[in-house]
Amino acid sequence: MHATSHPIAAVLVHVGDVEAGLAWYQRAFPEAVRTRLDEFDFDFLQLGSVCLEIVPADAQVGSGPFGSVVYWAVDDFDAALAHVEKLGATLYRGPLAIQDGLVMCQVRDPWGNCIGLRGPRPAAISG
Repeated sequence: MHATSHPIAAVLVHVGDVEAGLAWYQRAFPEAVRTRLDEFDFDFLQLGSVCLEIVPADAQVGSGPFGSVVYWAVDDFDAALAHVEKLGATLYRGPLAIQDGLVMCQVRDPWGNCIGLRGPRPAAISG
């Protein structure tokens, strides 16, 4: 397999309601740019070089916490956690202190999928 300079091309999140999922993830990650591919009748969110693709859950791939978890790097762990909880995410695991003064946790989106958050606690460092 040939590795590129951008090893993650896309993250698929399976949900029961694609439009609601797109709206929720765009609020959770306000820097995401909603992009449409008319020829495929497909909308996704672009975050830097990664496509966040909100797709329908089905019998082959359902929604929920049982698969891989993608961890998003955040600048302020507590602020990021509070932000997604305000949008309806629920804390699932953690927070847990890890290397280099970072903290990580998993939250569940409204469809039960896990999202990982990883970053520093600037308030704890400065005060």
